[in-house]
Amino acid sequence: MQIIKPDAILEWITPNALQILEKAGRVCYKSEDKITEDSAENFVGRIISRGHEAVIEHASASFRIITDRGITHEIVRHRIASYCQESTRYCNYAGDKFGQEISVIEPPKMTEEQRKSWVKGCEEAEKAYFQMLKDGSTPQIARSVLPTCLKTELIMTANFREWRHFLRLRLSSGAHPQVIEVAEIIKNILQKECPAVFKDIK
Repeated sequence: MQIIKPDAILEWITPNALQILEKAGRVCYKSEDKITEDSAENFVGRIISRGHEAVIEHASASFRIITDRGITHEIVRHRIASYCQESTRYCNYAGDKFGQEISVIEPPKMTEEQRKSWVKGCEEAEKAYFQMLKDGSTPQIARSVLPTCLKTELIMTANFREWRHFLRLRLSSGAHPQVIEVAEIIKNILQKECPAVFKDIK
């Protein structure tokens, strides 16, 4: 059994996003003649400050999110997004490409005793999974004994407006600590890639 950390990796983002957003947004006002080499950032900033966020739907980003299956159940509730997720129906963790072991994400803030119990539970689940496969179960049946903390990978594509919504919800104090961890990584990347759109997200 392998214990790994959650992560988020930017796979793709709309190139020249600010210029595309400005070009789309200025159609509303027929002010395309005001586009200059450096006008996009101010224009997009004003649009966002006025709450006219429909304009920023014209740019998008795709992230590879590595987290546990329980957290992905929260993430996929964001309906204005597209997803592809590692499937436990078809992935056979007894295979060489998986190192013949399951990978799990460790929950935060456990005491030493809690961690011992958690590790033991994961090891027992892994043992039961491999025994079911050995006894002839298909991966889609054997997966029923796998833990919620099983590591999974998810590609999530959303437009900038939905990423802002995602970050506001998943960085709030009431969000699950593990989704906050992933959302922080995504926020930092988006603020670096397109600060005019994401700099106000705290």
